[in-house]
Amino acid sequence: IGCDRSKNLVDICGEKNFQAFVGDALSVPMRSGSCDACISIAVIHHFSTAERRLAALRELARLLRPGGTALIYVWAMEQEYKNQKSKYLKEKHSNKDKEEEISSGMAQRLPGDQMPESSSQDSACTDQLLNNSRDKGCGAKPVADCRLPVHTNRTSFHSQDLLVPWHLKGGTKKRGESGETVLFPAGSKESQGPSPVFHRYYHVFCEGELEAACRSLDGVRVQKSYYDQGNWCVVLEKL
Repeated sequence: IGCDRSKNLVDICGEKNFQAFVGDALSVPMRSGSCDACISIAVIHHFSTAERRLAALRELARLLRPGGTALIYVWAMEQEYKNQKSKYLKEKHSNKDKEEEISSGMAQRLPGDQMPESSSQDSACTDQLLNNSRDKGCGAKPVADCRLPVHTNRTSFHSQDLLVPWHLKGGTKKRGESGETVLFPAGSKESQGPSPVFHRYYHVFCEGELEAACRSLDGVRVQKSYYDQGNWCVVLEKL
């Protein structure tokens, strides 16, 4: 059974006959101890405070039955580990990737009213985020001002707290005469112009950070902790 905050993604699961519901990872509407296993892939690194990240881990543990296990993946600060570059860094830039990176740089200079409110750099800035982004022994640099850095695709990370550009693919959204949003097919006359760029918040984890958070929980033990292609991973067992 899957859950996601996005109703559109959950609807796609339903169309494919998968069981899924709209839910919040910090408050999953399921009974405690009702799951044999839980999987959390690329979710917890989107929570913007250490307290919320810990709460998400605690919620996973709550769902597990005794003896049940949870697999957790988060993005790693160390994209080069033991002299090996991650797949993320090794993927070669296609022409499209380069165009998107150029668009990303342009997007940072767009007026605020052309960017989604929830993804503006200023709105994402809090004292807690600035404190979290200070050097923690893994090469992170202090944030110089009240703006989160915007990551450049396929490069190493220089801050633990950052925004990653996401480019809308397959068409361009524009306002119709009625005021509602219309999606025009890619390549159509109406879709000409820069594609919307959305900035997603990430907290990339340093070595040992996820494991330490998991070990701070009551009633669970860390069965395994490892690095996998640019991700820190933990397997938890409910006691």
